Amino acid sequence: MIQTIRKAWGIPELRKKIIFTLLILLIFRIGNAITVPYVNTDLLATYLDQMGATILGLYNVMSGGAFANATVFALSIQPYINSSIIIQLLTVAIPSLERLARDGGEEGRKKIQSITRYTTVAIAILQSVGYYFMMRNANLLQTGADGIWPALVIIVTFIAGSSFVMWMGEQVTEFGVGNGISIILFAGILSRVPVMVSQGIAFGSQAAINWLWVAVLLVAMLALVVFIVFINDAERRIPVQYAKRQVGRKMYGGQSTHLPMKVNMSGVLPVIFAQSIASLPITVWTFIGIPTKEESPVAYAIYNAIDTKSIIYMVVYFIMIIGFSYFYSSIQFNPVEIANNLKKQGGFIPGFRPGKPTVDFIRKVLNKITLFGAIYLGIVAICPLIVGKIVGSDHLAIGGTSVIIVVGVALETVKALESQMLMRQYKGFLE
Repeated sequence: MIQTIRKAWGIPELRKKIIFTLLILLIFRIGNAITVPYVNTDLLATYLDQMGATILGLYNVMSGGAFANATVFALSIQPYINSSIIIQLLTVAIPSLERLARDGGEEGRKKIQSITRYTTVAIAILQSVGYYFMMRNANLLQTGADGIWPALVIIVTFIAGSSFVMWMGEQVTEFGVGNGISIILFAGILSRVPVMVSQGIAFGSQAAINWLWVAVLLVAMLALVVFIVFINDAERRIPVQYAKRQVGRKMYGGQSTHLPMKVNMSGVLPVIFAQSIASLPITVWTFIGIPTKEESPVAYAIYNAIDTKSIIYMVVYFIMIIGFSYFYSSIQFNPVEIANNLKKQGGFIPGFRPGKPTVDFIRKVLNKITLFGAIYLGIVAICPLIVGKIVGSDHLAIGGTSVIIVVGVALETVKALESQMLMRQYKGFLE
């Protein structure tokens, strides 16, 4: 990876793209340091820390700690991610959107992107209003900041910050390196590493734990990164043979190739979506008020049963990851469409007739590798929860999700740099 970046830096055009991306990330980090007026950030950070590993904890990590500090970019790219997921789901459910995505071409892609932008702003408005009322109800605002003007300033600032982050991500995608939204997400999570390390050291010192276990945990984290890299690049290759056909005096076809199917083709989306839904009840309950054992023994028992550290939550979380993995793989990979394309191009899978037998075989392989990829995502997401339950820390609860995102974006960015360097080599050769 370092070698690829060094080579890309030596190409003037790519150097400009890298510098542009770094400047955007610098602006993003500056925005994460500017707090919104009228908010008591000390009380807010303490309040969110007491809430544990709810969906707000996921927002805080993905924003680089900006959510807990109520900065200008507190919502970060969460509204855009949620908007993209919603539009993707509606594309499957609404025929007009499905036709627009499938047959609309470049114009259709732009229309869907425009719809995603408007949906992002709408979600940012809802989240900003909800965030403000959460802070007001929990007495996290500064003294005398209960009027209409402070509310308007806080809400409008959050909405503008989220919209600006979305715009910066699109600029990186167009003029920078890699996917802009992923790069900003990567930078936000990575900026939390020093804080997480300091919190881990402080926790280890207070708990007086055996530092041998810390070394074992570090080795396990490195092994987890290697495992994620291996699975991220793993794919099932189905052999495809193209029949020979004569067009005029020329003979076409006859070559052998393969149909690649990635083991984890849905990425980290099932984990994000499953965690958002699984932790929603406990998050809403926390907003209402955590019951005590003396006030309501039954409510207290139910709260502990669905808490993010409970066995029930882990089981539901794991099942949801598997379910969403199958859902996203069915969206991204259509066996019927693949089989029809092979048939039109004169290709076939050895041992299977074109048509329904080919569709059944592709669907069978897809189900197998999706199950393996879903179990992999579930293990990576659940292991930090189990370790956090053992050591008594909530900060590990979303560690698996963060590692998957960081490693995946790093590999994706390196591949984008390599592809751009390869394109320029071909361009120079043709010139």
